[in-house]
Amino acid sequence: MAAPGENLRINSDRLWDSIMEMAKIGPGIAGGNNRQTLTDEDGEGRHLFKRWCEAAGLEMGLDEMGTMFARREGTEPDLPPVFVGSHLDTQPTGGKYDGVLGVLGGLEIVRSLNELGIKTKHPIVVTNWTNEEGARFAPAMMASGVFAGVLDQADVYEHVDKNGKKFGEELERIGWKGTEKVGDRKIHAFFELHIEQGPILEDEDIDIGVVTHGQGLKWLQVTLTGKEAHTGSTPMPKRRNAGLGMARVIELVHEIAMDYQPDAVGAVGHMEVYPNSRNIIAGRTVFTIDIRSPEKEVLDAMDGRIREGIDTICEALDIQYAIEQVGHFDPVTFDPGCVQAVRDAAERLGYTHRNIVSGAGHDACWINRVAPTAMVMCPCVDGLSHNEAEEITKEWAAAGADVLFHAVVETAVIVE
Repeated sequence: MAAPGENLRINSDRLWDSIMEMAKIGPGIAGGNNRQTLTDEDGEGRHLFKRWCEAAGLEMGLDEMGTMFARREGTEPDLPPVFVGSHLDTQPTGGKYDGVLGVLGGLEIVRSLNELGIKTKHPIVVTNWTNEEGARFAPAMMASGVFAGVLDQADVYEHVDKNGKKFGEELERIGWKGTEKVGDRKIHAFFELHIEQGPILEDEDIDIGVVTHGQGLKWLQVTLTGKEAHTGSTPMPKRRNAGLGMARVIELVHEIAMDYQPDAVGAVGHMEVYPNSRNIIAGRTVFTIDIRSPEKEVLDAMDGRIREGIDTICEALDIQYAIEQVGHFDPVTFDPGCVQAVRDAAERLGYTHRNIVSGAGHDACWINRVAPTAMVMCPCVDGLSHNEAEEITKEWAAAGADVLFHAVVETAVIVE
C-alpha cells in the first residue's frame, strides 16, 4: 500500500495553535465564535487562511461562489486532485471547531508533507466552502450545492438575510467573489474532517467515527397568520392566535419525530412573532422546522404528517398557513472506497473507531454526488455543537487529523 508508515503524524501543536488563532476572528460573547458567512469577520478569516496557504506554497483559486481552493501540486499535475476541507463560517453563537477543524486539518496535512519532503502523484486541494452553515443565508451547504449542480447559482445570489441584504451583493462587498466558474474543477476524491456534533463517540470512548452515511434533511419555513388583538379585552373563543398555533406545531414536530425512533429527529429552531408586544395577541408567526432521517421513506413520511397536522391545527384555530421548503437533501451513502481508506487509516494508526451516521448536513453530502467522498469524525464534549460552549480536546483533534492525513495521502499516492 502506497501510504506513510505508522509513525507518521501531523504536528498537533501547530494545528491546535492555528485553530486558536482563527478563533480570535469574530469572537462570540461566551467563548465561541460569530463569524457568519459573508460578514466582515468572514472576510478577515479568509485573509488569514489565504496567508497561511501562501506561506505553505499553495496556489489559491477562487470561484464565483467565493469558495477557496488552495492547491499543492502533484508530480502528475494532469491527474485530478484529492480535495480536503470544510468551512470557516460559523453560526451566530458557534463554536471554535465546527468546520474550522476540517479546513485547518487539511492545511496541516500540506504543512506536514512539506516538512517531510513527501510528494504525491495527485495534487491536493485544501478547500473552504462558502456558507456551509446556512445561518445568515438559507439553505445550508450553499456553495457546495451549486458546485454539485443541485442549487442554481443565479437563484442563490438573490437569497436575502433578515436585513434584506442579497447573498451575491454581500459576496462582492467583502471582496471574495472569484471569476472561476463553479463546478469546473475535477475531483479525484474528497475527504472532510469534522467534529461529531453528537455524543456517541465520547459516550463510547471511541477515537474516530468512520462516517458511512449522512442523514437526509428537510427545512420547512412556516408562516401562520391569525389576527392581532388586545390580550385583555378579546374573549378567548374569539381569538385567532398565531402564537398558539406555533406552540401546537412545535409539539406536533416533537411527537412525530418520537414516532420514528431511534434515528429520526425534528425540532423548530428559528422563530419570529409579530408584533411581539406583551399585550397583543400574535397575529403572525414565522418559524422553521428541521427534520432529519437516514431513511428517505421516513423523511417523506414525517414531512407529510407535519403538513397534514399543520392543516388540522390551523383549521381548529381559524388561522391561515403557508409552508415553504427552504432546504433539502436526501440521505447520503458515502463512497465505499473512501470510507475504507478512513477505516484503514484508523486501524493503521491504532485508533479505536466505529461506523457512524452523520446527523448533521455537511459539504461532503453534496460533493458525494459528483466525486467519491468520505468523512472522518472526532468526539466533542457532551456532543455539544452550534453553541459557544462547543469543545474538543487537542488529542481528539490530532487523532482526527492523523486519520485524515493518511486517508488523503494514500488516495493521492505517495511518490517513492
